Parts: sequence; structure tokens; C-alpha cells
Amino acid sequence: MTEILQVELAERSYPVYIGTELWDIYGEVSNRLRKDGRRVAVIADSTVAKKHPHLLKYLLTMGEKPLLVPGGEKSKSVNALTKVYNWLAEQSVDRHGAVFAVGGGVIGDLAGFAAASYLRGLDFYQVPTSLLAMVDSSVGGKTGINLKAGKNLVGAFWQPRGVFVDTKFLQTLDEREFACGMAEIIKYGLLADADLFQQIERTPVWRWDHPGLPALIYDCCAIKANIVANDERETKASGGRALLNLGHTFGHAVENVTGYKEYRHGEAVGLGLVLAARLSQKLGWLPSTAVTRIERVVQSAQLPVRLRKKISAEKLLEAMKLDKKARNGKLRFIALRRIGQAETVDDVPEKLVRELWRKAGAS
Repeated sequence: MTEILQVELAERSYPVYIGTELWDIYGEVSNRLRKDGRRVAVIADSTVAKKHPHLLKYLLTMGEKPLLVPGGEKSKSVNALTKVYNWLAEQSVDRHGAVFAVGGGVIGDLAGFAAASYLRGLDFYQVPTSLLAMVDSSVGGKTGINLKAGKNLVGAFWQPRGVFVDTKFLQTLDEREFACGMAEIIKYGLLADADLFQQIERTPVWRWDHPGLPALIYDCCAIKANIVANDERETKASGGRALLNLGHTFGHAVENVTGYKEYRHGEAVGLGLVLAARLSQKLGWLPSTAVTRIERVVQSAQLPVRLRKKISAEKLLEAMKLDKKARNGKLRFIALRRIGQAETVDDVPEKLVRELWRKAGAS
């Protein structure tokens, strides 16, 4: 059974299809594009293509030979972006062409930014293949690449024309990457849906074929779609789309300081959720019992609740100041009023943040 969720953005609204084996649906879209004389350019994760040889064969029917890109954070770079631009030029993709991104969040962000900027904008479709991309990065239109100074510092808001969430891809997803997706699912429960959080709490172990997983994915996408519809470009002074960054200010700092090698994105976010909960407790918002519940759920999802090895608290603080949410050099966080309700917080003292890092194992 396929569920369809609509992201409501007036003339730029688009559907999110959620189901198993959606070949016919995105095949129909790509065939319609080609019948209209439009070039279809497929950018795919090389590991996904290797694990799903039938996918690679199918992609060849959608257009020219796909560009295969490694799925790691190194691919969210200026060098990788330049390769995509040159490839699009070699494929003679014109302004009527369309880009399909087949892969996890890295491929979606890279291909999406290329689509947003090449020839000043091409239509773009997402085929997420990781749990994290399915519940988060494929919906909402944030695209971009990393710089040495920080994560996602170059990018654009560029909404896809459609998203195809095919849970069959999760069959070959490794356990560590599946856990990364669970971090984002936990995030959605914490920031907007206490019942969703309790559902994860009641079922600490999830697998790709769990009968309740498609509904969980739908709920996360629905939360994000609603937030994006009300604050697409994250311009609200408080609340709004910024709430989706719960745990990310801490998490991005960990990724940056460790050179995007030690932690995968979802692992850093999992740790960030724990630190955001502890911050909320320090602010007097969240009781210790709630913090314990959050730590337990994060840990049961095979995500870290402490740093794996010592990192300088000062380096982490410096990385946080480069976060996109920082204003005038001051740190800005998302904290929890309660499980299921988040708020933006300004002017958190550096002393408190340093204390939180040290409690998490920083030096």
C-alpha cells in the first residue's frame, strides 16, 4: 500500500509517496518527462547501485547512464559539486531537464544544490535510500554542501517536484546507518509529537521490515511538511523551521571537529539530542526523569550518549559559533519545554555549554 503526503507550498506543492517497491510510480514520472523531450539526469549513490544491481539497470531506462557518487560526507564538497556540474554539461542537460537524486542525505543535498544552481534551476526529484533521508533530508528543500569551516554553509532552498520513499531500499542498509535514521525519528517525537516518542520508547528495537515503520516515516514527514509549509526559509524570529535543528547545533560541532570521520550524521545528532535534553533541564524546563527517558531511548537505538573519545570543549564551542543559527556570534539552541514541545533559546551562557560538553566527555 502506498501513502501519499502532500507538502503544501502553493504552486510549488509536491507529493511524498511512501510505500514498498515504487518502481511504477517514479518510472511513470521519468517516462513522462522523457516523452516531453526533457533530459533526465540521474545522480546515484555508488554503494546503493552496487547493492541494488536491478536499480542500476532500471535507472538506465530513465535516461542516460547515471553519475555514481560515493555517499560519504566528503561528497558534500566543492570538488564533488564541480564534477556534477561538468557531468550535467557533458550530458547536454538544458533548462528543461530534470535531476533525480537516488541515495541518502549526502546525495540528496549534493544533487539538490546542483539542480538549484545549474542553469539557475532544474526540476529535482528525490529517491531517498536511507532511513535518515526518508524521514528528514529528502523533504523540505534544504540543499547544500560543507566547507572546511562548517557543515551546510553553502546551499539553497530548492524544493523537489516529488519524493519517492521506497522502504525496500532499507533492506540492505547497514545497522549503523539505520540507527542514524532513528536519531531523526526520535527528534521528531521530541520536538512535536509525544505519542510518537512513546511509540519508539515502547519498541526499542526497529528493523526495516517492522510493520509500523512506514507509518512512523509518514508521521515524521507530516511533521516536517507542516513546519516547512509555515516557515519554508527559516525566517521566523523564534520557533518555525529552526525547531527541526533540535540536537543539530551540538551534533554539527562534533562532526566538524572530528573531520566528518569519527561520527556519522545521525550519531552526532543522537548525542546532540541528549545534550539538548540536558540543556533543557539546566534551563528548568525539563525534569530529570524526562532526560533519563531520552537518554535511554537514544542509547537503545544504538546511538552515542557520550563522546567516544576526548575532544576539546573549546574547539567544540568555536565550531558551534559557526553554526547557521548563531546570531551576532551568540549561540542559539533548540530546547525542550517538555517531550513533544520545543522552543528556540538565545543567549545561552558559554559557561553552561562548556559544562554540558565536559559532562559528555569533552576535555
